[in-house]
Formats: sequence, structure tokens, C-alpha cells
Amino acid sequence: MEHIIKINLTGGYVAAGDLYEILLIAESAGAKHVRFGNRQQLYFSIKNSDLENLEMEMLRMGIAYEVDTDEHANIISSYVCDTIFSNESWLKEGVYRDIFDLFNHQPKLKINLVDQQQTFVPFFSGNLNFISSDVSNYWHFYIRFPKTNQFYHWPSLVYSDDIALLAKIAEDVIFSQKEHFFDQQKVNELFFYKMVSSKIPTALNHKSEPLKLPDFYLPYYEGFNKYGNSRYWLGIYRRNELFPLEFLKDVCTLCIKTRIGQIYTTPWKSIIIKGIEQADRIEWGYILDKYRLNVRHAANELNWQIEDLCEEGLNLKHHLVREFEESDLRTYRLSFAIKTQPKTGLLASVAIKKQSPGIFAIQHTRDFNPNNKDFVVYKEGLETEDLAPNLADLCEYYYSISVKDSVIIDSKKQSKESNEKISHRLVHQCKNCLSIYDERYGDELNGISAGTRFESIENYTCPLCESTKEEFAIIEAFV
Repeated sequence: MEHIIKINLTGGYVAAGDLYEILLIAESAGAKHVRFGNRQQLYFSIKNSDLENLEMEMLRMGIAYEVDTDEHANIISSYVCDTIFSNESWLKEGVYRDIFDLFNHQPKLKINLVDQQQTFVPFFSGNLNFISSDVSNYWHFYIRFPKTNQFYHWPSLVYSDDIALLAKIAEDVIFSQKEHFFDQQKVNELFFYKMVSSKIPTALNHKSEPLKLPDFYLPYYEGFNKYGNSRYWLGIYRRNELFPLEFLKDVCTLCIKTRIGQIYTTPWKSIIIKGIEQADRIEWGYILDKYRLNVRHAANELNWQIEDLCEEGLNLKHHLVREFEESDLRTYRLSFAIKTQPKTGLLASVAIKKQSPGIFAIQHTRDFNPNNKDFVVYKEGLETEDLAPNLADLCEYYYSISVKDSVIIDSKKQSKESNEKISHRLVHQCKNCLSIYDERYGDELNGISAGTRFESIENYTCPLCESTKEEFAIIEAFV
């Protein structure tokens, strides 16, 4: 019997010395490799006979870990992007570190802290998603209620120093009121807002403007890359997701020797080392040579999200990547996810979703931006051998509607040419706080019964921000 050990690396980074200690403990427990997860955490497996010794060593070193469980989700961040994938934002190293230090609890909900200027770390894959705004030290706050696809945009911006407390309050409310906010078909957002607001010691009054999603592209995150005047960063990806312990120990040793303080993990299950000096490049090359590591994989292999510790998904990815390479398929500006389990939280431009053993559906976001939350169905009931040609057709469709790097989607043509099975309805959305009025549910707090048409309501005001009826726009909701 084997056990899976999980260690959350808060923010997706770890001191080189701390990682070295973790690796020594894993090695003494018989582990040979470690993996990194979608949420920038670390995994390794050990035999049952070694568990007791490992637990003693973890306790001695004060390392928080979990065995065969995922009760506490990691806080992921775009800190890894700082100075290499994101340079224009006010969000810098010091801000990230200050926020991480304010968390004095281990979250159970998934928390994302991301810079809106980058597209390397997904925006909305968490339950509590904090996304930097245009205002220095203020953040958008999007809640994806657990086990649902319902997103709620908090009506005010959140100050950096309030993030940890607000996250704790929101989590406590959700878990104490599961019958309202956990795995529910429809969540009353106003009720959630009032419950959380009543527990916040200071008012959050900075009005939130709608978030503008940046155009997506995935930066190439492998190999040696120059940044600044004379320094380099090194990205390392492993096709089988396995990083040998001996290799990582050598990485930590060289980091310490060359005064590189931190190692970063990514949501693409890779690692990045920043701050490599020109004079030290040759030593990093020796390590890559020693372990025969390739650091120039094809771009259409790097743009995949796979569930953690999922051999089925990994094998399907390898199959599809081989098919892509055989057909010389272009996938630039696209990303792919394989979902073998329901409600995994993985986001991508294109999702391959398991419906039953050997049968899959292909979905994509409405504008092919993986940070968009609206998915539409492209094809269903596909066997494994049918996936690659249909994905190739979908890629061809994507490029046929791309104009000057801006994706324009004609939903009627999309339905006709791609034979999509889209179920949609019209709803009314507040332009200011993005609240939705759906006539299927009405608005009980305003005394409006289910089934009431929006046009028939006189003097309607938004229940959250009190905007007038004229401030609502008609949008399509996809289900």
C-alpha cells in the first residue's frame, strides 16, 4: 500500500533550503520522485511501512502536510510571473509576500491571487479569486461557490491588507451555511453578500468596475531565458510529471551556492528558477546534462491542464499531443484541459470532458479565452479515436474567426458550422456590479416572483448596488 503525501507551497514558491529539507525527508521515506500540481503544490508517494518515520520527521521540522487527502487547498498566485511574465503592474514581490504573511489559517477553499496583466496563472480556477485591479493595492473579488459553476463578483474592490480576513470570513460563511452556498443549484448572492458584509469589521466602499480580461497567450515557460540586463530564468517541464529527487536536490544546492533564494512552481506542473547570473549558466547546464533533461518541448505539449495524479488524463494527453504533432497542428493562443472527474475547476480554451468510460465531450469557452467562465458544447459522445480530428477541426474554426489577434465569435454561424449543442437563455445583467436578474427565479428580496419578465417590472433597482433598471444589459447565459 502506498500513501500520497501533499505539501502546499503557499503562493507557489518555496525557499531552496526548505525544499531541500523536504526532499531529504521524502528520500528517507523511500520516495524517488516528486510531482507538482495544478495548484502549485508538491506531491510524492511512500510505502505504508515508511509513513510513521515520515510523520515524525515532518513534525520535527514543522512542515504542514496531508496524507491521502486534499482537505486544505493551496493558495496559488501569479508571483511566479513577477519580472519575467509581468512587468507593468503595481503588483510586485513585496505585495505578494505581505498578503501571504497575513494568512494565519489553512484555507479549505481554493484561493487565487493573480495579476490581471498576465495570462500564465488562471484567473478563476479557485473558489475565492482575487484579481488585481487598475487601482494600486486593490483587487477584484470573484467567488465561485463550491461544487457549482456560479460566479459572483463582489461589488467593491478589496484592499490588499483585507484579503486574508475576507477570505477567512467568506469560507466560514460558506461552510457554516452549506445548505445555501455549497453544491447548490442556485445560490442567493445577495444573502451571501449580506452575511459576509455583516462580519467584516471595516466597510469595503471602493466601487468595483467590471474586469477586462486580457487577450490570452501562454508564454513559453521552458529553457534558459534572459530578462533584465544580465540575468536569466530557467523553466523545467517534465513530460511524465516526475521530477527526480536527486535532480531537485542538486537544483536546491546550486541555488543556495549562487544565492538564489526561491524556487517557483507553476500551474502547468513545472518549476522556474529566477535570478541566474551569466557566470553561473554553465553550472546549470551541467545539471541538465547530468540528468539528461530536455528543456525545449513543443509548444502544443506545454499548453495542457491535467488533473493531479491522474494517469488516465496524462495518457490521453500524450495520445492527443502525438496526434497534434503528426498533423503539425497549430495551437498558439489556445490551451486544453482534460477532465476525467466532474467539477474539477480546471479552466482552458478547450476542455475534453469524460462522459463515460471511453466517451468524451469537447467544450470551449465562448471567446476561446481560458479565463472566460462560459463554456459551450462543441461535440458530444466522441470515442477516443475521434477526439484528435474533431479538435483539429475546432482549432481550424478558431483561427478562421480570429482577426488581428481579437477573437470575434458569431454565435449563429458557430452553431451552424460547428454543430454545437448550445442551450442558452437571455438574462439581464447590471453593468456596474454584474448581478443577474433571471426571470426563472425572479427576485424574492424585492418581492418579485419567479417567472416575472424584466420588462414588466416598474422602477426596478439592483439589489446589490441599487443601479436603476436602465443600467441592466441583456446577455446570453449558457448552460
